[in-house]
Amino acid sequence: MDNQHCRFCGQKLEHTFADLGFSPLSNEYLSAEALDQGQTYYPLKVQVCGGCFLVQAALYQRPEQIFGEYQYFSSYSQSWLQHCKAYVDMIVPRLGLDGGSRVLEIACNDGYLLQYFQPYGIPVKGIEPAENVAKAARAKGIEVQCCFFGTDTARDIAAADGRYDLVIGNNVLAHVPDINSFVEGLALVLSPEGTITMEFPHLLRLIEHSQFDTIYHEHFHYLSLTTVRRIFQAHGLEIYDVEELETHGGSLRVYAGHQAHVQAGPSAAALLEREERFGLTNIRTYGDFTLQMRKIKLDALRLFTELKQQGARIAAYGAAAKGNTFLNYCGIKHDVIDFVVDSNPHKQGFYLPGSLIPIVGPEVLRERRPDYLLILPWNLTDEIVRSAAYAAEWGCKFIVCIPEVRVFELSQ
Repeated sequence: MDNQHCRFCGQKLEHTFADLGFSPLSNEYLSAEALDQGQTYYPLKVQVCGGCFLVQAALYQRPEQIFGEYQYFSSYSQSWLQHCKAYVDMIVPRLGLDGGSRVLEIACNDGYLLQYFQPYGIPVKGIEPAENVAKAARAKGIEVQCCFFGTDTARDIAAADGRYDLVIGNNVLAHVPDINSFVEGLALVLSPEGTITMEFPHLLRLIEHSQFDTIYHEHFHYLSLTTVRRIFQAHGLEIYDVEELETHGGSLRVYAGHQAHVQAGPSAAALLEREERFGLTNIRTYGDFTLQMRKIKLDALRLFTELKQQGARIAAYGAAAKGNTFLNYCGIKHDVIDFVVDSNPHKQGFYLPGSLIPIVGPEVLRERRPDYLLILPWNLTDEIVRSAAYAAEWGCKFIVCIPEVRVFELSQ
């Protein structure tokens, strides 16, 4: 695929938003047997289109290579499950869904969300490209079609199933390289008066809070409402409502329908105006992000250097993709971080890509009693602090590096 032109409007890309050097794929965890085989490093560079302001990463790996065997299972975050149940309990009465309605989720993962429609007796179907993850969803009694979603797939689904009253996509819009095909597919599977809801991290919050670690190879796009609205409109869809969420460090949930049946409401207009005031339609806004990244990197390296010189034992919590971006950009490896704790058994026993830090179960934290615990998925800080609060028993302090480097301890 051409990395020199915008994937939406085709304009030549001439402006760099962030350059994090070279990094392995953020979800390419290594087994013990593979440690001596090496890893492939790819440029992790993000550019912004001067025409439509779509922020996009260069594509060096096909989606089939990234998502064919996926190690991210959504159901291991309790706060995320609570978020999804609240969404279902809200959307069912809002749209008047019942047993005669039909719901489709793109990238349904392990059934983390669709399971909450089951008590309502609403028929659901999921699309999921990773077979190992789809298997977990099917075990919950959810129908799953294992494939990538786009125009061709959407035509096949519409022909076989008919159209759907609600089409859901949580944190998938940023993961599709051919965003035009994906959004056109949404229009093809949506019933005439149906609703699409999409959740994605908000570019404004990414810039505002220096969230450079949310940049990794499988995130092909970084999205504002301004740009998403343009893409949807190009395919006959209109965003009629938008909500700001706290998930993933600040996300948007957009509600869209066919242009013939919906009109943009005041919430969308207000956020579009705020994005313009922030500068998301001014190319100069994107130029200073590298300075924000560099400051956090230098502050983190200064802290970890001082702690290691003092003989401190440092562990991490959460083997998340964003943590891998942070560690590889900063050059922090297993000689600084002794181990990383993760509750997902599919990751335990493996090693983080690039840094080669071993992934262990939560029980190891109590056994080895580190002096400091670096929280890598900072968006789950509250959940992780609750889970690891017992570390305060031996005086362990917590470290968070986004949006700024800080050390804190729990009061006894």
